[in-house]
Amino acid sequence: MTAELEVVDLECIRGDRRLFSGLNLSLNTGQIQRVEGPNGVGKTSLLRIICGLSLPESGDILWQGLPIGAQRADYCSGLAYVGHTHGIKLELSPLENLRLQVALGVADTELNIEGALERVGLYPFRSQPCRTLSAGQCRRVAMARLFLGQARLWVLDEPVNGIDQEGVREIETLLESHVSHGGMIVLTSHQPLCMDLPAVRTVRIQP
Repeated sequence: MTAELEVVDLECIRGDRRLFSGLNLSLNTGQIQRVEGPNGVGKTSLLRIICGLSLPESGDILWQGLPIGAQRADYCSGLAYVGHTHGIKLELSPLENLRLQVALGVADTELNIEGALERVGLYPFRSQPCRTLSAGQCRRVAMARLFLGQARLWVLDEPVNGIDQEGVREIETLLESHVSHGGMIVLTSHQPLCMDLPAVRTVRIQP
């Protein structure tokens, strides 16, 4: 059976350096694909290629058997990406940051913004400027954006970076809930994730 997401014989070159080549992976509903490897091997570049934000030197990204370039609008509508940086405005509060996402059309207006903040443990800090929050709390603001839409495919670059041990477990629970309700996730993480799921798979990019 064809996987919903397939990375086929992918090669990535940045500048005069080949980061990786011959990379293959596949993902179906209910699965998490963890990408690991030391710094500088191209983990973030891989995620950006999967999201259609960068082009590979060669190879294909297939969604439901077709290249993503042939169905970009449909593919992107079902995808949510949280990059290595938080991507939030520090002068705004968590509530204002999520309202901005809705105003920009990045998120659905029908879903509960305050509920998204509650799910990541930030409801008590909803009106506090993000510049006064910790790095881990700012990361949670970024993660809260995932719950403003209906994306099945989450692509996450170091989703628990800067988050304390209790917060890591809370994020893991959210990831588990997403895949158990029909979602799928591709993520990078330097630290091991303790998710009680048989469908967590790992691919390692070698330097």
